[in-house]
Amino acid sequence: MVKQLTQLSLLATAPFLWCPTPASAQYLRCENEAVNVGDMRATVLQRCGEPIAKASFCKPVDPQSVQRNANGSNVVVVPPCENVDEWTYNPGYGQFMTTLQFQGGKITAIKYGDRVK
Repeated sequence: MVKQLTQLSLLATAPFLWCPTPASAQYLRCENEAVNVGDMRATVLQRCGEPIAKASFCKPVDPQSVQRNANGSNVVVVPPCENVDEWTYNPGYGQFMTTLQFQGGKITAIKYGDRVK
């Protein structure tokens, strides 16, 4: 009976062993510290220094973000796009090029590129 329960519990957990890691597990290790999603731009500069490349673009904002004012006309309450900055770091030989995406001064995404040769 115990052996059957052990085998059953292994079978039940096995699919989770092959699942990709969640986005929250993504990070960039700089020296002896790491930066994660949610960290501020100043924290990244302090821990990792200047990136090897910087880029900015304007991400379109939901066009339904409008309100009506008192006279019934539409008033846009958000800018037509939101500024997004991307900083790319080279963490060293054998590691993956890492791009940090910032919105509102915080890391919102971490993307991995090619392995550094």
